[in-house]
Amino acid sequence: MDKSRRSFIRISALGAGGVAMGTTGLGLYPVSFDDTGVKASSVPLTRTATYCEVCFWKCAAWAYTDDKGDVVKLIGNEIDPHCYGRLCPRGTGGVGMYSDNDRLKKPLIRTEIDGEQTFREATWEEALDLIAKKFTEISQAHGPESIALLKHGSPGKHLEHLFKAMGSDTIAEPAYAQCRGPRETGFAATFGSWVGSPEPTDIRDTRCLVLIGSHIGENMHNTQVQEMSDAIDQGATIITVDPRFSTAASKSKYWLPIKPATDIALLLSWMHVLIYEDLYDKEYIDKYALGFKQLKDHVRTFTPEWAYGITKIKPQDIRRTAREMANAAPAVIVHPGRHVTWYGDDTQRSRSIALLNALLGSWGRRGGFYFKESIKVPKYPHPEYPEHKWGWKELGKAYPLAQMGITTEVIKASIPNPDNPYPVRAWMVAGTNITKSIPNKKLLEEAIESIDFMVVMDTMPMDVTGYADVVLPEATYLERVDGIRSATNREPSVAVRLPAAKPRFDSKPGWWVAKQIGERLGLSDYFDYEDYEDVIKWQLEQMGTSLTELERSGVKMFPRKSGSMYLEKGESHEFYTSSGKIELYSEELKDLGFDPMPVYKKHPEPPAGYYRLNYGRAPMHTFSRTANNPNLNDLKDENRLWVNPKVARILDLRNGQEVWLKNQDGVISDFSIKVRVTERIRWDSVYMVHGFGHTNKKLSRAAGKGINDTQMISSVAVDPIMGGTGMRGNFVSILSENPHKPIEI
Repeated sequence: MDKSRRSFIRISALGAGGVAMGTTGLGLYPVSFDDTGVKASSVPLTRTATYCEVCFWKCAAWAYTDDKGDVVKLIGNEIDPHCYGRLCPRGTGGVGMYSDNDRLKKPLIRTEIDGEQTFREATWEEALDLIAKKFTEISQAHGPESIALLKHGSPGKHLEHLFKAMGSDTIAEPAYAQCRGPRETGFAATFGSWVGSPEPTDIRDTRCLVLIGSHIGENMHNTQVQEMSDAIDQGATIITVDPRFSTAASKSKYWLPIKPATDIALLLSWMHVLIYEDLYDKEYIDKYALGFKQLKDHVRTFTPEWAYGITKIKPQDIRRTAREMANAAPAVIVHPGRHVTWYGDDTQRSRSIALLNALLGSWGRRGGFYFKESIKVPKYPHPEYPEHKWGWKELGKAYPLAQMGITTEVIKASIPNPDNPYPVRAWMVAGTNITKSIPNKKLLEEAIESIDFMVVMDTMPMDVTGYADVVLPEATYLERVDGIRSATNREPSVAVRLPAAKPRFDSKPGWWVAKQIGERLGLSDYFDYEDYEDVIKWQLEQMGTSLTELERSGVKMFPRKSGSMYLEKGESHEFYTSSGKIELYSEELKDLGFDPMPVYKKHPEPPAGYYRLNYGRAPMHTFSRTANNPNLNDLKDENRLWVNPKVARILDLRNGQEVWLKNQDGVISDFSIKVRVTERIRWDSVYMVHGFGHTNKKLSRAAGKGINDTQMISSVAVDPIMGGTGMRGNFVSILSENPHKPIEI
């Protein structure tokens, strides 16, 4: 794209003014704390209530600032059910987001100098005026629906309000179609409820936890990690199904190193054992479920011997683990996972997990899945949103059970096509580095090249900023007020986020950006407040509390109103399905032309000389957003390629050797990666941690280190039910010689 209309610009190409530290610049420095975690100094520290934005768990915390107004420490809020007072490595490292001097510092506008595209610094007024002008022009010419929002996290919520006020519902986020969407559809088709976040897994009381491609401990889902540790101490059985010997597998009684892409076969064979050995919860199924006879007939031939030929897991191990689950039931959890977009049949795989939990009687049972509850936060008064002519539903119409915007459909709609009645002409991207989360880089770049205008708002110069027409520097979560956190849990609670420090450099909070753009578009009535703190004050008062109370406590618990967390013996219960029952056989799926019960279907396997690319997470990093964080980069500054010793011998690879990857479509990695030879990965696969291989030199700690796994994902298997993008069907060969000329980063 070097000669394209919108080429990738490395923000480091700015002149000295663009990279100068702001007046509040702060380097890393040691801070001494006593045994209580409070700074060992005579200087008093100021404590401010916040909740973490380093990952989606949103743990409530206390941010401590010194007499200079700098954030120096983060400690978990002891009454918060998301963290029980303990933050994970990411959470404690959140101060690095604030202190990182590589942050975006001023608004930037794309310009051309001597035939070369670059960025120039701009004032906020100039940048916001340009955005409002372009949005107005595009809206008048093509309709407001043609302006799309791709978002994640708290800034996305503020901008979603702006876009709906504009008349656009063309909104999507990778967290759905590239992450957890299939499990929500699969569980909704079975129990009538989404799993949601945090997941309502009663791990603290479980007797058996089954992890099938779920890497608790590496994903660092805070309370789940803590409760899993407690469950292990209490003697719970852990069963881990994974082609890799993960951290969770190392804590397990059983590790089943499954052949990749065969999970549904294992799940069906487990169902066979439970039903045909009469181990399922008959009373639960008789009372709460429909379709048992059809399911029994369906799994009749799916014996462990049948599954062994597919999964390579021995029949006796399949039977033994199924009996372990049954012995623990109903205090058993077959975990639904989080990132579940794997092979294109992901809704059906998630539904298989839901069916297995149903047979074990674990949904709504102590030690299984509790009935979650949250408290509704009142909506701050504003005019009704205008009607939109089309939006994410129309873009995703090919996927009948899609319940949120599908990012890849927005991207496709951005490429000119005379047969497309819903063309997208502009994007605003906020809080998501889509170059590291969206598969098929060629498609993404074609779409970016096609749109008329692109705005990116972020705290850091992530790779996606290099494609923007306007870049807006957002204040970090420690420097801003945001919406009230109300998430599902055992008991309802709310938490607040208040600014612990003034925004560094010339960064601004997301709510302020949304309000400023809205006012320039003539939408002031939708932003009838001076400061977003006014909004949360009003909301808390409507809920019977106050900002003053939350400033002191950070978190407020509310009593449950929906009844018990668990089904009582013999209790009647109506599920949120069309029948009011757990639907083992789905008439809805059948009517839509899909299999009413899951069926194993064979997936492509690696050709000779290639290995399946598996990817995952590290406990100190969140996606690609923390790779440059000075605190967290010290813990892990690059990813490594896990290679089985058998493969290493064949290819003459050694530990620490630099290699490059080439995928099945000829895509070659930009950078190298160091080899880790280990028995902890199957011979037919390789593995790396996601989120590395950044190309922007301004990310001084992360640029050029490791491989971006998403770059190697050019083959995508789309889930026909809800549009999720299965990304684990890509294969790579390992190159020992550098296939590139030196790359400038």
